[in-house]
Amino acid sequence: MPIARVTRRVHFCAGHRVYNSDLDDEQNRSIYGACSNPHGHGHNYELEVTVEGEIDPQVGYVMDLRRLKGLLEDEVLADLDHANLNVDVEWLADVVPTTENLAVAIWNRLAGRIDGARLASVRLWETERNSAEYRGG
Repeated sequence: MPIARVTRRVHFCAGHRVYNSDLDDEQNRSIYGACSNPHGHGHNYELEVTVEGEIDPQVGYVMDLRRLKGLLEDEVLADLDHANLNVDVEWLADVVPTTENLAVAIWNRLAGRIDGARLASVRLWETERNSAEYRGG
């Protein structure tokens, strides 16, 4: 059977402060600049989740994207949308909320929950010019 990849894109809005609590304010400002503003800032994130697998000859899908949409809504968006990533999201506790770390954390939320296909990548767009991609491992 042919192997194909399919991608679902979703959107969420969230605020955060990028800082490492092990560092003082001056060190955080030096590393993260304006992103370490003590009052935080926000983004309109775009999340792309790609799965891969054999195309089911009976239905023609790798995975029904409605199932993937539901999984993203339940496991990711319900926690992240309109949240303060530093304080509102239990599964991000003690994580510096960079785009890279968020992509890995989202992968970890989804890994093992996708039936009939394999999670291939998580790409998180923080701005229209900046994104991070994680492919596991």
